[in-house]
Amino acid sequence: MMEIDFTHRQSAHCENGVTANLVSHYGISMSEPLAFGIGGGLFFGYIPFMRLNGLPLTTFRAITGLIFKRVTRELGIKTVSRRFRSRAESMRVLDEVLGRGIPVGLQTGAWWLPYFPEAYRFHFNMHNLVVYGKRGDDYLISDPVFPEPVVCDGADLARARFTKGTLAPKGRMYYLEHVPENVDCRDPVRKGIKTVCRAMLKSSLPIIGVSGIRFLARRLERWPRKLGDDRALLHLGQLIRMQEEIGTGGAGFRFIYAAFLEEAAGVFGEDYFLELSKRLTAIGDRWREFAVRAARNCKGRASDDDSYPAMAAILMDCAEREEKLYRDLLQTV
Repeated sequence: MMEIDFTHRQSAHCENGVTANLVSHYGISMSEPLAFGIGGGLFFGYIPFMRLNGLPLTTFRAITGLIFKRVTRELGIKTVSRRFRSRAESMRVLDEVLGRGIPVGLQTGAWWLPYFPEAYRFHFNMHNLVVYGKRGDDYLISDPVFPEPVVCDGADLARARFTKGTLAPKGRMYYLEHVPENVDCRDPVRKGIKTVCRAMLKSSLPIIGVSGIRFLARRLERWPRKLGDDRALLHLGQLIRMQEEIGTGGAGFRFIYAAFLEEAAGVFGEDYFLELSKRLTAIGDRWREFAVRAARNCKGRASDDDSYPAMAAILMDCAEREEKLYRDLLQTV
């Protein structure tokens, strides 16, 4: 039996929570919004040539692993990250690191984690968690999307680490190796803000950032004519699932980033960040309004106000508001 004294904290999003909890374990106070902000996690991409369950991928956050990588890099923390070819080797190395008293982050496939309620299981290969101990064949897990720590059988955990499909984890594990004694968050916060603003404003690809939101809006308006009603509903259902269920999504990430901007106000002693936070919260509400209208379509309860042109207009409004906000934010820092 081995068990590390690790503090479990629930979070809205798995990688934010894992990053914040691992860093906090070593004495650096780190909230989920601060991890998300320093990690430059806020993003948008509509990627029709990448498929999840046979339908286009929409992402509202930086690719899995970037938040942890950016936070630790900007804070001067040395880390170790590994992938493996075999389950046996990956579990052996996991046990070895745990035996050294080090909590370990893992990337897994959520479908194969038995502690997930059946209604919430889906094929998603970018779910992050922390392993902090072992009892017999069972592993002690701090999964930040759950209110309390959980236990997972070793065979199930190995299967979740080596699930197949899009962005397969390949046994990925990561942990902190060295943490500096003194950390100043001001520069990391400033760099994190610049990372988000540049990604959302200055991408050369029309499917990324605020341009990507407009690209999606134009596509969405044409879905019924181009795809037919049934196929359009499948695309719409996939979109709102990505927005509201898988990985916290569009509105949720904007609320988290708004909370980060509140913390930035304290870091810099500048109240203008509080105004920007309120504006972003209102934008998050607008994204959620879009999701509600889309859900009514998927459930066959749509009114005239829930038409595809009306939903596209909401997305265009979100893009316009976000573009102004990121320009103001970039000027501020």
